[in-house]
Amino acid sequence: MPTYGVRGLAVAGASAVGAATLCYLLTALFPLVGVRMARSAAEQLDRDVLLGAVLAEVLFSLPYLLALLTAGTLVVIWTWRARKNLDAFPGAVPNLSPAWAIAGWLVPLANLVVPARVLADLLRNSVWQRRQSWLVGVWWASWLVFLIGDRFVARAEQQRYDRLTELPRNDAEFATYVRFYEDALAPRLVPAVACLVAGIAFVVLVRRISAAQQDRLSRAVPVWPGQPVWPGRPGWPAPAAPMPVAPTSPQVPPTPGGTIGA
Repeated sequence: MPTYGVRGLAVAGASAVGAATLCYLLTALFPLVGVRMARSAAEQLDRDVLLGAVLAEVLFSLPYLLALLTAGTLVVIWTWRARKNLDAFPGAVPNLSPAWAIAGWLVPLANLVVPARVLADLLRNSVWQRRQSWLVGVWWASWLVFLIGDRFVARAEQQRYDRLTELPRNDAEFATYVRFYEDALAPRLVPAVACLVAGIAFVVLVRRISAAQQDRLSRAVPVWPGQPVWPGRPGWPAPAAPMPVAPTSPQVPPTPGGTIGA
């Protein structure tokens, strides 16, 4: 069975997930910056400062979106490769096909359940330690809290922002922007903490699964048929008695990534 190296991809994916998590935390804490800018605008009665706060938040969000896109691409590729490796591991009994390693992240509603099942498959059939399965539960629960909480908070903020005066002219109208940023911080902390927990748990899972698979790949020795024997040829030495070997999985010509003798 063809196999795939996952160590380098795991490092890249874990780094991208860590970067996306850090960038999201910075965007979640932006109200600390926004409230200062809103107070400065209220003191000066300067609407341009409020516009600067909006632009600053957009600039804070761009690195997060870039890191999220990069992390998502690397994670999908890593998940598929790790799942394909299970097909070459004797004794591995995954519950989902390799196609779900990709579709599970992309199909709406299914992406709330399938990725957790795929990761549970990878952990169970790679690490072989059931006591670590709680990590999947921690990641899945915190990931759901992050997804749902982030959308809920974003929608609620947008509704409150739409009620603000578009062109504030006096102290009272500028003060509404100050209160907007003051009230925005607390709700953002819930998805921010969930994102942090999910990011850490996922990085740990990726590293443990990849280390276990890479160790198994490095210890595997390909099993190939011996040289042909031509019985009856004059002078041909009698073949040595074959050494007993364990049953092997069907072999195919060498491909990039190698094969595993089951």
